[in-house]
Amino acid sequence: MHRSPPRTPIPRSGPSRLSVVSLVPGLVLLLLVSLLCGVGLGAAGIGWGEVLRLLGAGLTGGTIDGQDVAAYTIVWEIRLPRVVLGAVVGAGLAAVGVAVQAMVRNALADPFVLGISSGAAVGANAVILLGAFAGLGVWALSLSAFASALAAMALVYTVARSPHGLAPLRLILTGTALAYGFEAVTTVMVFGAARGEAARSAMMWLLGSLGGATWAQVPLAAVTVAAGWVWLRRRAEALNALAMGDETSAALGIRPARLRRELFLVTAAVTGTVVAVSGAIGFVGLMVPHVVRILVGADHRRVLAVAPLAGAVLLVWADLLSRLLLAPAELPVGVITAVVGVPAFLLLMRRGGYAFGGR
Repeated sequence: MHRSPPRTPIPRSGPSRLSVVSLVPGLVLLLLVSLLCGVGLGAAGIGWGEVLRLLGAGLTGGTIDGQDVAAYTIVWEIRLPRVVLGAVVGAGLAAVGVAVQAMVRNALADPFVLGISSGAAVGANAVILLGAFAGLGVWALSLSAFASALAAMALVYTVARSPHGLAPLRLILTGTALAYGFEAVTTVMVFGAARGEAARSAMMWLLGSLGGATWAQVPLAAVTVAAGWVWLRRRAEALNALAMGDETSAALGIRPARLRRELFLVTAAVTGTVVAVSGAIGFVGLMVPHVVRILVGADHRRVLAVAPLAGAVLLVWADLLSRLLLAPAELPVGVITAVVGVPAFLLLMRRGGYAFGGR
């Protein structure tokens, strides 16, 4: 049981801040609208009236006519689980991005700096390209990716750990170095693939895709992300102290080594889970925490209240664009997050008045 830390002074990081009380309800409403748009828009061209009717039938257990079965399958079994999973993954990546940046005290850190996503890619591509674990059926890809993510987590932790705990620099260097190694293994798999379509599927996964989303994937991802977010919110003041340095946090009654170890385990579990169901979607965990800090300040209590909602909205719209831009073909959703996110991020940074951890 953790002792509540003393109140931590929060560094200022900009001239004005939006109220979380007003921002959160607005983001919740925007997320609901985004989810509806994600279900209503698509290459199939189902009308809005029909979409709402089919959603109502699915939610209330109503009946549908025989000619509506195909449309119902598209709306309820393909689009809806996809947008819900996209919201869960976006929220998880944003929350973990906040935690990782505090854990390693580096503004360029994101959920993938630990090398876990690259490790997950090895397991996923073993299934896609080599047919490994075929006996697991539809669960083969997710379970293999998650298992290899856990193996990567254990390797990073073992190599980075020192008698003094998990030092931020050692953690970043270890995660980055091992990520290059995992990526090299994945590249060898892709170039050695006998079938071109398998290599294309592997590249889609490496750049992130929600095309294979099913209802079966939603509960575990949602529970893991929710549990991770609750834990992070409970430790928000400790994160405030940790972001200000180990000496400051120790003076405030926080044990930096222990907290960093706990953060590593929580962020690794959440990252491994979301990567296993969505692939390696980049930039969400890097951009969203910074944008939210610009809007609400550096206090992790406020940042963690807003960032998951912002990440969910971003990924739902990024996935929708990935489906529509080249319909009926799809783009990897990671391409959209980068194309949209990079200029937006640079524009916000150019406005000034912000630096990680304060001025």
